[in-house]
Amino acid sequence: MSLLTIKNLSVSYGDQVVIKDLDLSIANGEIVALFGPSGSGKSTILKAVTGLLKQVNGDVLLSGRVLNADDVNLPTEQRNIGLIFQDYALFPHLTVLENIEFGIKRWELAKREAKVAELLSLIKMTEYKHSYPHQLSGGQQQRVAIARALATEPELLLFDEAFSNLDPQFRFELIEEIRVILKSSNIAALFVTHNQNEAFVFCDRIAVLQSGEIAQIDTPGELFNYPANEFVTEFLGPGVWLPAVIENPNQLSSEWGLLPYAGKTDLSSKIGEHVKVYLRPHQIGLQNNNSTTSTTPTFMIDSERFVGEFFESTLNWHHQSIKVRTHDSFYNQKVRVRIKQAITQVYF
Repeated sequence: MSLLTIKNLSVSYGDQVVIKDLDLSIANGEIVALFGPSGSGKSTILKAVTGLLKQVNGDVLLSGRVLNADDVNLPTEQRNIGLIFQDYALFPHLTVLENIEFGIKRWELAKREAKVAELLSLIKMTEYKHSYPHQLSGGQQQRVAIARALATEPELLLFDEAFSNLDPQFRFELIEEIRVILKSSNIAALFVTHNQNEAFVFCDRIAVLQSGEIAQIDTPGELFNYPANEFVTEFLGPGVWLPAVIENPNQLSSEWGLLPYAGKTDLSSKIGEHVKVYLRPHQIGLQNNNSTTSTTPTFMIDSERFVGEFFESTLNWHHQSIKVRTHDSFYNQKVRVRIKQAITQVYF
């Protein structure tokens, strides 16, 4: 049974339709990301779920309880939803302990103290309980914000770009810690982000938004390897479009040579048809141009930089550019490409 159910959600600002007939469900303990370009409707969906929007069409249910419908629009404080923001929103004049217990002050003392102690232990901040927000790092402040939201025992947590202000060096360590906390507490979450790496690390499923609609919702692996359309394909990262012809169910031919195919679509009945594929940097390797018989194109590597563990070269192909990482330097050399990983999706 779904914890959160959104049915036929539509939101307009004047004549501008921001969300159109959107359906989404989240199971107990599941973490789902809303991921898409600016203006695709991510934050609008979050506001609709929290009750911060007045003009909302459609149904929003939490554990079967109606939050939004034609004649219902519960106030935010009655929805039993926790909110986590990118600026932490802690009270600067209160200690860590006081921030966490802020929403449960009406609880009896023993129950309140037990809950705060449990959460301090969960976020590994017991020794900081008497510290003030300005004495904490950004990651510590965000952990306190999570604990404060969990204190009221919400059915759902909403994250609005919650990690964007953190130092990249510590961001993913914190994201993994928060994921463990949510999973151990069996708390579901809806996570708005514009950062693909955050969504992939943090979430069980990712909903890619395109102009107010869900273009695809899937696990990170399925989403990356089997994008539903060309928009999702390009939005998930750089690459080059390459025309190809289906030679047999497991192989395509192209100007870059033969391409192995390992997708879900059965191509047996499509032999000879023209398609196009999207090659990402991790699928492409470079090799010295030693062959005198190969008909695949050559590239002169005149742009290369060392990025730590790899050399990154830029290839230009029919007005498309792609950066390829290699262990060896190919600067000022003519090279040919080699396909290192099978194609998993074709577009007719």
